[in-house]
Amino acid sequence: MSIHVLTGHGAPAVAEPGQHLPTRRRRVYPSDTTDVEWQILARLVPVGGTRPGVGGRPVTYPRRDIVDAIRYVARTGCQWDALPVDLPPTALVKHYFAVWARDGTLARIHNTLREQVRQAEGRTPSPSAALVDSQSLRGAETVGHTSRGYDGGKKVNGRKRHMVTDTCGWLLAVLVTGAHVQDRDAGHLLMWITRTVFPTIRLVWADGGYAGKLVDYAHATLGLTVQIVAKLTGQVGFVVLHRRWCVERTFSWINRPAPSETTPSAKRSGKYGTTPPCKRYGQAHPCAVPSLSTKPTERNAATTPPPRRARSAADPRT
Repeated sequence: MSIHVLTGHGAPAVAEPGQHLPTRRRRVYPSDTTDVEWQILARLVPVGGTRPGVGGRPVTYPRRDIVDAIRYVARTGCQWDALPVDLPPTALVKHYFAVWARDGTLARIHNTLREQVRQAEGRTPSPSAALVDSQSLRGAETVGHTSRGYDGGKKVNGRKRHMVTDTCGWLLAVLVTGAHVQDRDAGHLLMWITRTVFPTIRLVWADGGYAGKLVDYAHATLGLTVQIVAKLTGQVGFVVLHRRWCVERTFSWINRPAPSETTPSAKRSGKYGTTPPCKRYGQAHPCAVPSLSTKPTERNAATTPPPRRARSAADPRT
């Protein structure tokens, strides 16, 4: 079982973005930070290096390059060892990812960005209502039998992620269990986490899987009102339901990468990069994703097959 609560203060941050070691690497990947994004993130990322009375090694790789490497893995889903050569070494990137996850830096970044987005939308920084839902996913071969299970309703052997979001769809807490764990059983722990970490939340919307004793427990013990949003009578397939569509959209954000501004679907919809901060690390607002350079590299040119020769009208194979 894994629990991720997306709030906290984390390690000390720097006062000014200029205190970071400047970078000279060209930004060529869709996951790279723009200058505007780094101005926001730089204040939330520890500067590191030698400090009086504490010590420490001098910074060799800019923190912006390390952040870009973490975002590259989160965006592409590649292995750590598959990082491009123009990004910092794999061991260094994994080290800082583990350190920032352990000391709360990543959670603090996510929490700060979520509050900024809520304020930009005219809402209070802290939510007063939330939504809870779960999703069962097939487990890879590397997932051990002790951390997986079988969801008989969805016919899925793997894990289940239970998520709590605010009414905008931004993540508040994530609980990962085996797929066999019932929603109402995991809901007891999620409701306790939600009430403890976010004391301003008083109302939680949920589907029918959370009905029963969980509603009474949340009301009597935690002072939370859990409102069940049931399916429509005779509903078949997916239907947009009141409030529940926000958390369903969050699942689609996580499962689907942000569209590039060069894709036809993105051009038609006019929405570029609609993935939330939990997926596109450090990007608070939906923004345009820089397109990759169309100039082919020598490796791509060498591996590109030659064009097929046109057949003549007399060719018997036509």
